[in-house]
Amino acid sequence: MAPAHAPPLRIGILGCANIAKPFTRDVGGSPAVRLDAVASRSAEKAAAFAATHGIARHFGGYEALLADSSLDAVYIPLPNTLHAEWAIAAARAGKHVLCEKPLATSLADAAAMFAAAREHGVILLEAYPYWFQPQTGDLVALLQGGAIGEVRSVQACFGFTIWNADTNIRMNAKLGGGALLDAGCYAASLIRLAMGTAPVRVSADATWAETGVDLNLTATLHYADGRRAQLSCGMDTALHRHAVIVGSKGVIETEYLNHTHHRAGGHPHGFMPSQMRVRRAGQPTFETVASPTGSGFRFAAEAFAKLVRERDFAAAERAAEASLDIAATLEAALRSARLGQPAPVTGRG
Repeated sequence: MAPAHAPPLRIGILGCANIAKPFTRDVGGSPAVRLDAVASRSAEKAAAFAATHGIARHFGGYEALLADSSLDAVYIPLPNTLHAEWAIAAARAGKHVLCEKPLATSLADAAAMFAAAREHGVILLEAYPYWFQPQTGDLVALLQGGAIGEVRSVQACFGFTIWNADTNIRMNAKLGGGALLDAGCYAASLIRLAMGTAPVRVSADATWAETGVDLNLTATLHYADGRRAQLSCGMDTALHRHAVIVGSKGVIETEYLNHTHHRAGGHPHGFMPSQMRVRRAGQPTFETVASPTGSGFRFAAEAFAKLVRERDFAAAERAAEASLDIAATLEAALRSARLGQPAPVTGRG
C-alpha cells in the first residue's frame, strides 16, 4: 500500500481482453494505483469497457493512450504475441509497464522488451499474480532461511479443461496459445523461483491439438550442477495446481494460487485457500504455513506501484533476470517437444 502522502500510480489499460475485467475489478479500490483510462482498437469497445468498469477515459487506439502524458504506466492484457510490440511502444512513450504472463513468446522478444525499458528509464514487470501473494513471500523466506536446506529438485504442475475450444484464444497458435504458454509458464516460474537459475537443457513431450498448439506438455529441466526439475501442464485435465520443492533437509508443498481467501466457499469471486506446508529437518509431520490472503492482481499492481514510486531498478532487474530465464526455458521446452529430442536453453546461464 502507498504511503498516505504518495499520489497513486496512474495506469492505462492497453486492451480489453477478458483478463482485464477481473484485474480492473480487483485493482480499482487500491489507494496505490488509479485506473485512469482504457484503450481498444475499437472505440466502441473501449467506451463500453470504461462505462462498465467505472474508468473515466477511453481511447479508440493504443497509440492514443500511450500519447497521454497524464498516465504514468500501462497494464498490458493483450494476446501473448502482442506483448513485445506494445511493451516496447509503451517504454518508448515513457510509460512503466505491467505486462501479463507470459511476458513474450520468445527469449529474443523478452530481451528486446527489457532493453527498451532500460533505454527509456522505465520499469517493466511480468505479472504472475501468485508471485506477489504474501504466501510466495513466505515461501521465499523459508527457502532463503534454510528451512529445507539446499533445493535439490522441484515438481510443478498446472492444468484445467477448456470447454469452448472452438472459440478460446488458448487454442490459437497465431496468438501464442497452448498449454505451456498459458499454464506451464506458471509452473516454470515457480521452478525458477525455487531453483534460482535457468536450466541448461530441457527434454519435453507434448500432445498437439489440430490447431497446432500443445494441448498438454511435460518436461524435465536439467541444470548445470546436476539438479533436475519436472514440469507438467494441460488444457485437457481436471483443474489442478501444485508444486513440491525438495531440499537436502526438508520439503515444501504449495498450490501457489493466484488469488486466495482465508476459507473455502463464500468468496464472491471464488477465491480459495492456497495450501502451503513445510516439513523441516527432523520433523515427523508437515507444518501448515498460514499467510495473508487476497487478489493477486491487486498485490501485483501495488508491488508494481511501489517499484515505480521508489525507482527500485535493482529489484526490477532481479525480476527481469527471472523473466528472461523463464522465457528461455519455455522456448527450449517447445523446441524439444516439436523436435522430439532434448533442446539446449540458449542465451541464459
